[in-house]
Amino acid sequence: MVKKSGTNKAAAKAAKKERAAQKTARKEKKKVSKTSNPEDHDDEDLESILDKIRREWEEAHTVTEEVVEGPPSKRANATLTACPNGNHLWSIGGEFFSEDGKAHFYNDVFRYSPEKNEWRKFISPTCPGPRSAHSVVASPVGGGKLFLFGGEFSSLFQNSFHHYRDLWVFDIPTHSWERIETKIRPSARSGHRMAMWKHYIVLFGGFYDPGYRTQYLNDTWLFDTQEYKWKQIEFKESDRKPSPRSGFSFLPNSEGIVLYGGYCKEYVKGKRPVGVILDDTWLLRITLDPATAIPSFKWEKRRVPSSAHVPSPRAGATMALWGARGMGVMFGGVTDVERDEEGMESVFWADLYGYHLENTKWTSINLRRPKKVGTGKKKQIRSAITDTADPEDSDNEGDKTGPSQTKTTCPAQDADDPNLTKPMARYNAMLAVLRNTLYIYGGILERGSREYTLDDFYTLQLDKLDKYTCLRSMSTVIPEDVESSSGDESDSDTDSHNEDDSDTDEDYDKTLSDIKSRVAKVKKSQKQEVETGDGNKSPSSDEEPVVVAVNDLRTQASAFMSASAQNAGRSAEDILSTPAPGETLAMFYARSREYWAQKAHARGAIDNRGKQLRRDGFGLAEERYAEYKPILEEVEKILAEAGLDEKEMREVGRDAGAGPSDGQSRNRR
Repeated sequence: MVKKSGTNKAAAKAAKKERAAQKTARKEKKKVSKTSNPEDHDDEDLESILDKIRREWEEAHTVTEEVVEGPPSKRANATLTACPNGNHLWSIGGEFFSEDGKAHFYNDVFRYSPEKNEWRKFISPTCPGPRSAHSVVASPVGGGKLFLFGGEFSSLFQNSFHHYRDLWVFDIPTHSWERIETKIRPSARSGHRMAMWKHYIVLFGGFYDPGYRTQYLNDTWLFDTQEYKWKQIEFKESDRKPSPRSGFSFLPNSEGIVLYGGYCKEYVKGKRPVGVILDDTWLLRITLDPATAIPSFKWEKRRVPSSAHVPSPRAGATMALWGARGMGVMFGGVTDVERDEEGMESVFWADLYGYHLENTKWTSINLRRPKKVGTGKKKQIRSAITDTADPEDSDNEGDKTGPSQTKTTCPAQDADDPNLTKPMARYNAMLAVLRNTLYIYGGILERGSREYTLDDFYTLQLDKLDKYTCLRSMSTVIPEDVESSSGDESDSDTDSHNEDDSDTDEDYDKTLSDIKSRVAKVKKSQKQEVETGDGNKSPSSDEEPVVVAVNDLRTQASAFMSASAQNAGRSAEDILSTPAPGETLAMFYARSREYWAQKAHARGAIDNRGKQLRRDGFGLAEERYAEYKPILEEVEKILAEAGLDEKEMREVGRDAGAGPSDGQSRNRR
């Protein structure tokens, strides 16, 4: 009995231990179940989601940069902005119209480092769309920022246009873009200007082109870079303010913003639009309330200074700010003057002017001639920035060259003449002043009826004014046999800066001359055949109708070529609305787009706007081209018989396609 009792105790003890172990296991299981609840799974999922979002954001904002050989490719209406920290130049966007009439727009960002003479290109997945005629202003806040607003974009053949109304900020330290979204903002526009005053961005003017008529603006907007808000500045009806315009100079001073010049078009019913070059000066006076620091605004028209150094009225000559001297620097430009009943003549400039923003005084900036060594007496050299000058050196609107374009018949006679280093005449050049150095990139030049986009790059030390330095020569080939509206002196000046391209120009001239010679010979041959017939064989009655039909078409084609070559006797509307020999439909519509849009608008498409109006205009152009298609095909046969290939035929089309310059180029806007 005693042994049995001991066994029971041992069994009870073992059962107790087992129950305790089971209890412990249950507790551990309960503890594990608590730590593995669904909320913890949600936390883990949230962390993975955030990590995924972070990776995707980094991929979307990864900026790549690469060193490129030189300045950006040929382009116009881009921006060239001095870095607010004084180390680099920034170039953004632009446009280029190729010889086949195609429009190419860019959204790339380039940085130039003067110390290294190095260009870098920055590519970001998040960036503004391709555009031109936008405006960029720099702010030193946060290591430096560039603010961009507006601009325009078109389809490849300019069938449709789009104007932007978006605001972007480019952070210079990180090279990244950010779009600023606001409910209130300026309307879509191009050709406007912005200026930085304290921490405010002031925007004025510009244009909007819906396709049939360019609408110019004169509203004023303010953007606060601290609060990131737009506000339109309202003025009373009785208050004076600048007229609507685009392409003007807009520079800050201690009192506010100075506005100079610009361009607009006047529309008179029943007449062609007339380009108007403006030369008035205004001050947007900005006053801060001492108590609230809220700014108030008032436009004041500045008196025109009576000085021989006031530049002639011109378009395409926006000034760059030379902050160290409180001066705006102007280079080049174009002036359209009445020639006679035939239309306008365009005068291109290569002169340099300075405008003192505080005392409203213009000065002519001339290069200093180096001192001669060993001449005994030291010659006095006239100050390069002068307030007095020979009246003969002042602007002469009737002269067909810029006043500073040196007439150089033999450059070797005076190798020390700094004027031989001047860039050729142009308008819409991109200017920027970094420290005391002026940078000039590209621009546009017209020869006869054609426009050429330039891509040369120059510098000028404004504190020395000894000479221009060419950092990249021009790759554009400009034939000298085409009548130049800037006159013989401009041609001579052009020659002096393009000696390296002279062989190319001569080859081009010979080729073009050979083309014209072959075309003339074939036209003469065709004319003789029509007048005299075969001379050896009399056609049968069955063949006669066919021969007569062919000869009639050949006669029309020959007469059409002769008429196209003699644009002086034709009206501007006839030249614009008629396809030229060798011209494709795309080339024809590209040069006459605005004309056909106006025709569509006048024919009852008044309710149509934008794309629909452009479609109607393109339809009218297509109908006109179809009317001339049989003659154009016969012209191509004549040109082929003259030995011209397709490229040479297009050359004939470009030369014959446009008449005398009338100042209506889209780049004047």
